[in-house]
Amino acid sequence: MSQAPASTPVAPRGWVVRALDRVEKIGNKLPDPAILFLLLMVAVWVVSWWLSGVSFEAVDPRTGNPIQVKNLLEGTALTAFASSMVNTFVTFPPLGVVLVAMLGLGVAEHTGFISAALRAALSVTPRMLLTPALIGVGILSHIAVDAGYVLVIPLGAVIFYAAGRHPLAGIAAAFAGVSGGFSATMGIPSSLDPLLSGLTQTAAHLTDPSVTVNPLNNFFFTTASSVLIILVGWFLTDRIIEPRLRGTPVDGDASQMPKLDPLAAGEKNGLVWAGAAMGVTALLFLLTLLPEASPWRAPEGTPLLPGQSNLLVAQAPLMQSIVPLIFIFFLVPGVVYGMVSGTVKTHRDVVQGMAKAMSGMGYYIVMAFFCAQFIWAFGQSNLGALIAVEGAGGLRALGLPTSVTLIGIILLTASVNLLIGSASAKWALISAIMVPMLMELGVSPDLTQAAYRVGDSTTNIITPLLPYFPLIVVFCQRYVKSSGIGTLLALMLPYSITLMVTWTAFLIGYWALGLPLGFGASYTYPIGG
Repeated sequence: MSQAPASTPVAPRGWVVRALDRVEKIGNKLPDPAILFLLLMVAVWVVSWWLSGVSFEAVDPRTGNPIQVKNLLEGTALTAFASSMVNTFVTFPPLGVVLVAMLGLGVAEHTGFISAALRAALSVTPRMLLTPALIGVGILSHIAVDAGYVLVIPLGAVIFYAAGRHPLAGIAAAFAGVSGGFSATMGIPSSLDPLLSGLTQTAAHLTDPSVTVNPLNNFFFTTASSVLIILVGWFLTDRIIEPRLRGTPVDGDASQMPKLDPLAAGEKNGLVWAGAAMGVTALLFLLTLLPEASPWRAPEGTPLLPGQSNLLVAQAPLMQSIVPLIFIFFLVPGVVYGMVSGTVKTHRDVVQGMAKAMSGMGYYIVMAFFCAQFIWAFGQSNLGALIAVEGAGGLRALGLPTSVTLIGIILLTASVNLLIGSASAKWALISAIMVPMLMELGVSPDLTQAAYRVGDSTTNIITPLLPYFPLIVVFCQRYVKSSGIGTLLALMLPYSITLMVTWTAFLIGYWALGLPLGFGASYTYPIGG
């Protein structure tokens, strides 16, 4: 039988739960996400017109020129918007990532492979360890770029529901690992490391051209941070988020919910053959990776991290093919499972599974269209650059002690993150001011970058402007039809606030103890060069 989390007793509603209920209620009164993005875009147009004639002294570190807000209501701007509208939508990065991955996942789900595999795994997995394991997998997913959003988060809901727990708690835990712990690592470097360190070095050269920033300059700190993220996420999920959800009924399509019924003989045989098919596929794929001249490897001459394989850099075709690989590695076992278990009779059943997955993505596609247009307009206006640079300048003018300045960097980054989703775009703006400023105070670029990474992660999970935020709302609606922006905000707000406080304290304590930040990193910079 299906394990229905809604049948569990409702826990007493303390003040924290009541406050989150209030956030959810207010948040869900906001317009539909698609209309919200449309209204925000119109607001950007109006503000850009209002500020376009103002001369700002703030200098854009990317160009070296004073920031000028671009009037998006000018004729040329409006025609540029109209002429690029289709391209802006179809090239919106999360759109293709989500749809391609969902094709393979849709087949695996339609044939029953995912449900059977999870039921088999849950039969040997302690229920109490599901939360930390899920958060840890979310952190690990960073090496696969954005795969965590389309793979780990929906599977978090499936795993929790199949285990008799509330599916929205699974979504929250997975989201906390994938996005709230974005700058944490599990001992494996990600493409974010060289990206940020390169910008840090460029900013440091404004003061001292001899400074060299190691791409793994925060590696020890971010690895240690993963333990903190898992522990904080585990506590919040099991003690605050899930008890609050006990009064929220799961009213999605019952026929599509995973069940914990014992595996039938056909299902067991299907899993065996599907596992064999997945193993053979993985082995054949591995054989194509091994040769030194493998086409999966990055081109010769590509800069590498110390000890890093040329398979694991952003330029490698392997890393650029993660989503198609997800498609294949779910499609193959899904089809084999269906053929053995009897859920797939002809190729039409496979196509039906894909079509069914796409039919469920209609709402997301609508939201993605308006989200893409808003993000394009906001970037064109230069308002994000103005907010980031003015905020950094104001922090510098305060002349606070080093520890307080580090906290200020975290808070500034967290605030700007609500408006600018790209980690590299924010750091390109902020680093050119923050890194040289703190170098003049004797603080190393490595420590400044670590503070930035904390602030960049902690508010990812509460901004509707995150490109994947609408998708996660759709995942919630599969289980609780009334889910909206407010529902997800209320779920993730405790993670955001708690992670900001604890991760900031962790950095300050880490710094006070003098623990190593990473390879070739330091805490101090000799004033005067």
